[in-house]
Amino acid sequence: MKYLVLLCDGMADRPYPELNDKTPMELAKKPNMDKLAKVSEVGLCRTVAAGLKPGSDVANLSVLGYDPAICYTGRSPLEAASIGVELKDTDVALRCNLVTLSDEPEFENKTMVDYCAGDISTEEAAEIIKTVQEKLGNELYTFYAGVSYRHCLVVANGTTALGNMTPPHDISGRVIGEYLSTADTAAPLIDLMKKSVAILKDHPVNRRRIAEGKAPATSIWLWGEGVKPQLSDFKEKNGVSAGVISAVDLLKGIGICANMETPDVPGATGYLDTNFTGKMQAACDLFDKGIDLAYIHVEAPDECGHRGEAQNKVRAIEEIDEKILAPMLKFLPKFGDFRILIMPDHPTPLCTRTHASDPVPFLLYDSRKELPGVDIFTEQTATATGLMIEHGPSIMDRLLQK
Repeated sequence: MKYLVLLCDGMADRPYPELNDKTPMELAKKPNMDKLAKVSEVGLCRTVAAGLKPGSDVANLSVLGYDPAICYTGRSPLEAASIGVELKDTDVALRCNLVTLSDEPEFENKTMVDYCAGDISTEEAAEIIKTVQEKLGNELYTFYAGVSYRHCLVVANGTTALGNMTPPHDISGRVIGEYLSTADTAAPLIDLMKKSVAILKDHPVNRRRIAEGKAPATSIWLWGEGVKPQLSDFKEKNGVSAGVISAVDLLKGIGICANMETPDVPGATGYLDTNFTGKMQAACDLFDKGIDLAYIHVEAPDECGHRGEAQNKVRAIEEIDEKILAPMLKFLPKFGDFRILIMPDHPTPLCTRTHASDPVPFLLYDSRKELPGVDIFTEQTATATGLMIEHGPSIMDRLLQK
């Protein structure tokens, strides 16, 4: 038996005016998902439990069968694991975004223009993080370069009691002052963010980007604090070997911490220009080498939701269906029986441009049997079935039939 999880990050949405009051899932041409939906178990799953923030960290842990209420220690430590950072028990890791802020003189009066600095390239970002480390790094603070705009700060002997360190994608287009933590413990970190503005103002990378008409990385933004994670081995826990395929450090970090395979895919960006075919092929390669379960994580729908790009979000779903699901459906039968779980981790509604805690639609297909499903895979049809999985981490047991 082979198991495929196709995790379409942020795919679920709400009716949106620009899409004639439909959701991207309703409008997207996704013949392969809809074909499976007709003969699959379809319903809703609550991936974000009450009291937890609706992040991709919490939600993906749930889908992978890990209860965040028990094992979650913060987002950034998982990302740190992906880029090879060994955390001490006394270290605190934070996500360090490169962002574009407006140019008001006072830091608190600036607006969050772009939470990803114009989707800055990994190579450009590495140059900037190197400079930040040279100027701001010391025995307490160490900056590590990650992928695109996503990086890491490790604070020696730090604390996670930092008040509200707001994710930058939650405040696109807003003045940042009221979203800066007022906790005394956060003051040194806010100071690092302020100092980074002067450091990056005339950075060679930013001068080049401005000349090319691209958004500069004008500041670092710190959030997602946490300590060294403790995840049980996925195979020991579930009895099957597994691999995670993703462009983002968070998912790779979860995979590393759970002792799963984490192959690199050239050209995987986390946006609409990602290498969809490469991700599909990486899953095929895992299955060919004997791995039982492949978890393909695609960030593109989420990024389009954060950016308010309605048509691109529709296109992202269509690309997943055409370039990943269609060839996987042709590939998997050579192994015999297989099961496929398709779902988002959380909604990223276009109307809010940030994550929501709403239950998400799921589709669970078993090649051995046909079930009375639904005509089309959407939020509405999944709701109409009346099936609700309240405990998100149990979805993995359902896939594995444990």
